[in-house]
Amino acid sequence: MGVRRAVEMVLDAANSQQGPIYTYGPLIHNPQVLEILAEKGVTILQDIAHDISGAKLGSVVIRAHGAPPQARQALVDAGFTIIDATCPRVIKVQTIISRHAKQGYAAIIVGDKDHPEVVGLLGYAKGMGHVITRPEDLDKLPHFERAIVVAQTTQDGQLFDRIARTIAARFPHFQVFNTICDSTLKRQAEVREMSKTVDAVVVVGGRNSGNTQRLAQVVEQKGVPAFHVESEAELDREAIESLNAVGITAGASTPNWVIKKVYRTLEALPYQVRGQWRHTVFRIQRWLLLSNLYLALGAGCLSYTCALLSGNKPSFASALMAACYVLSMHILNNFIGKEAVRYNDPDRAGFYDHNRLLLLTLAIISGAVGLFMAFTLGPVPFLILCTISLLGIFYKVKIIPERLKIGKKIQRISDVPGSKTVLIALAWGIVTVVLPHLSVSLQMTTTLIFVSLWASVMAFVRTAFFDILDMQGDRIVGQESLPIVLGERRTFRILKQLLVIFLAAHLFAPMMQLATTLAYGMILSVFYMAAVLMAFERHWIVPGFRFEFLVETLFVFTAVVSGVWQVFAWGYFT
Repeated sequence: MGVRRAVEMVLDAANSQQGPIYTYGPLIHNPQVLEILAEKGVTILQDIAHDISGAKLGSVVIRAHGAPPQARQALVDAGFTIIDATCPRVIKVQTIISRHAKQGYAAIIVGDKDHPEVVGLLGYAKGMGHVITRPEDLDKLPHFERAIVVAQTTQDGQLFDRIARTIAARFPHFQVFNTICDSTLKRQAEVREMSKTVDAVVVVGGRNSGNTQRLAQVVEQKGVPAFHVESEAELDREAIESLNAVGITAGASTPNWVIKKVYRTLEALPYQVRGQWRHTVFRIQRWLLLSNLYLALGAGCLSYTCALLSGNKPSFASALMAACYVLSMHILNNFIGKEAVRYNDPDRAGFYDHNRLLLLTLAIISGAVGLFMAFTLGPVPFLILCTISLLGIFYKVKIIPERLKIGKKIQRISDVPGSKTVLIALAWGIVTVVLPHLSVSLQMTTTLIFVSLWASVMAFVRTAFFDILDMQGDRIVGQESLPIVLGERRTFRILKQLLVIFLAAHLFAPMMQLATTLAYGMILSVFYMAAVLMAFERHWIVPGFRFEFLVETLFVFTAVVSGVWQVFAWGYFT
């Protein structure tokens, strides 16, 4: 939490504030994140006395590790604005040390002497702070009448327990505070448990990250090989390929996209042997997924389902129009928003770089076919599809001049917070329900409203869920997706509430003549998406290639259910 909070604060500052942005020391111990911050113009102040003399005044972010109060005051005196991103759990330790230092207590800190958090904690001890790294170091300390014992928040929990037991036996008058972050303790406990069931553990994180190093040490203490890597390029594939089960864990400062790269590389290893049928199936699935062809198939399936749900005869032209529109828009949006894709889905970014000409050609052809299909449905569907296609193409283009921009920065449609999720959902509802209906009748009906709402909501849940997975990358590029605006937990709660609402709506829709009895079958699609959300929330499945394929199968699943219903309800094959 503390690391993520610090990264979010500095990114928000870099995306919104004028003037230089600095961090006091490297923000976190992860080279990929530091490289991104450098690209965004964030400068590191290493030595206050030396660096601030020539630096332009701006904002200085105090990193999650915290800083000595003397350093903070020196920055304020020099005229810098302080953005305090100190982890709340580190602040708690600082407060304990400071309060007891005023009462004359010495502070014994269990941690790494040169770690920035420990350096910061020593600044609150009023010259009475001491650092130890093992029980034997207690013999080297001077005699104390009164002392407190605290821990660096990312310290090894079992090591601290050994030191605490030694102190309880030899210095019972010392006050011991276990200040190790509960997330750190939980991660270490999980890794110990994981080590019992796997042949090796891949630990992803910066070489200089203390908590990442400790995770690797915990694994090795259990007698299991640990592969500490900073990126997927460092994986020892030959050593890993011979193993049956591999665990993955990561340090607190490791970004999601780096973990995703490592996970997807490991996930693909069993399918890399050429000539095997699994290799061929994997490559086909990967191509369908990364090219958005599978998603386009889902749009066509949703169009088919919505026609049956509305009581209309399914139209191949309508399904093809929806599929082609979705394929064209999603391919173009991946090119237009390639900066975010670089972090959110590195595998897709590489795929688009490698197949650029082919995918652009596919987007243009599918867009043209989609418009032609809309033209065959009538002038109104054609004009509407032209309009929403233009909105999609110009989503990230400046359409409002600088002098007329709304608020502080709204010049593009993409600048409107949360607009991407909402507009994608509305577009799906229009192309799968509204346009096919308008090809038959221009009259608005309650059935049209209900079915289009259902299609939009299912598309909204799918899109918002992927937005939750992509929060780190969106924040890096300054894109205010719905989860960034509302928060991850609140967004999840909204998705669950929408599913519950439409679960109830499907029960009553046929009785109220809002939809055919297929609505009862669509309850299964609601349960399908709810099961996916639950699997993610409870960590039953890790976001990767197979998980993404599972999510994108939602609309194909609705078509399967619809096909079964059509056979039994209409006697299709009799």
